[in-house]
Amino acid sequence: MNLQLALVCDDARTTSEGKLDVHGIFNDLFAPGFPAKQDRMILVLVLEWDRKDEGRHKFKVDLLDPSGRPTLTVDGHSDVDPRAPDRPPARTRLILPMEEVVFPSPGRYTFRIQVKGTALPGPSLHLVEAKEPVQERG
Repeated sequence: MNLQLALVCDDARTTSEGKLDVHGIFNDLFAPGFPAKQDRMILVLVLEWDRKDEGRHKFKVDLLDPSGRPTLTVDGHSDVDPRAPDRPPARTRLILPMEEVVFPSPGRYTFRIQVKGTALPGPSLHLVEAKEPVQERG
């Protein structure tokens, strides 16, 4: 099993052609104070499975605060179908919308994905206290 993609964004969906369409990827959030709340964000994960991984596999995603404590947890599962050697490997696309996520303090928050007894590092978000609105430079 391999984590092919892990990101946080404003919007994501699978198109009718089977492509992943992602908009507004971000790694930093600026807040006027803490605790801070993000109204909506989406975690996108793509897992590519080994050929021997067929069947149902449970997963758990934790959002860890700067001290490493979980502040949010999502549990689920993925059903992995068998694949012939001449076909691409099975992949699971997880599009996990999150509403009203609270960040208690500034610092680095990290997503940790646990599947098949393995902890995989996911994307991180840096929460920064900003007294005035910050404009990103392109």
